[in-house]
Amino acid sequence: MTAQTKPPAIVAIGAGRMGRGIAVAYAVRGQSVVIVDFKPRSAEQFQALQNDIDQELNTTLQQLADLGMFSADQAAQHRARISVVSLDQAAQALAGARIIYEGVPETLDAKRDALGRICQAAPADAIIASTTSTMLASDLAAMVTHPERFMNAHWLNPAYIIPLVEISAHDATSAEALDALKNSLKAIGKVPVQCGCSPGFIVPRLQTLIMNEAARMVEEGVATAEEIDLATRYGLGFRFASIGVLEFIDYGGNDILYHASRYLADNLDPTRYTAPDIVQRYMHEGKIGLRSASGFLSYEGVDLNAYRRDVLARTLGMLRHFGLDQSIPSTTVKETGNEN
Repeated sequence: MTAQTKPPAIVAIGAGRMGRGIAVAYAVRGQSVVIVDFKPRSAEQFQALQNDIDQELNTTLQQLADLGMFSADQAAQHRARISVVSLDQAAQALAGARIIYEGVPETLDAKRDALGRICQAAPADAIIASTTSTMLASDLAAMVTHPERFMNAHWLNPAYIIPLVEISAHDATSAEALDALKNSLKAIGKVPVQCGCSPGFIVPRLQTLIMNEAARMVEEGVATAEEIDLATRYGLGFRFASIGVLEFIDYGGNDILYHASRYLADNLDPTRYTAPDIVQRYMHEGKIGLRSASGFLSYEGVDLNAYRRDVLARTLGMLRHFGLDQSIPSTTVKETGNEN
């Protein structure tokens, strides 16, 4: 980046996997990004890092082209939108930043150092979003000047493929900053979902339970790792890609979850399987989901036949994606009456 070059408005602080992934996510949608290496390195060390990044980015973009995400002749164009600069060029890169994603190692000292240096170099109105999944925006906001522009933006790997980005704001985050970050993410095809300052956000909290339980089943000899993975892909995973978890409870009925939880709590472990108070309360209030037109979601005024058809369409769409087309070939059935 020369003194005459206008720095990109999107800056990824940290040259690790997340910073590289975010850069690709923006670049393939036509936006320039600069990755800033925030570690002090010699010229030789930085060159080695840059060579590693170049190789990874070129391989990633070629693979995405091979898989049909874009044409092969566009890979070089996308790569050209990503620049990598060393620590001594960080101030120049940050000077024109509009959105800054902080992705340094997950320690308070590293966050404090990085956020402090970002605030010294970046414009006062530049949005700063930490990509941490283990620290809360409410804990990090004190490290930032003008904390109203600060929040967490938790991307899921690989960042250039997974649509979801979990946004967690603290009490002082401004509505304008939230909207600006969400709009930036939507513009590159992401699905921003807002959640409170709570450990684990949404996805990590859910998937940690699932992964630990899967490992526990292997340990207990319930099934092999291969069988559990097949069950996950073809019975669990694709369903929750076509219907949300809470929508799924409503669709089947909160009463089903209530009774299943009681059975598993009695027969496996009450600390893991006892239903939370909200499930028990909804059960006693008769809010069992679709059948009562009220559950975690409201179904008042909803055309239930049309809604059920939509759920079926989503589910069949996922099955076809898995190569499990459920279409039944038409056949001519000859009625022969009683056969001897």
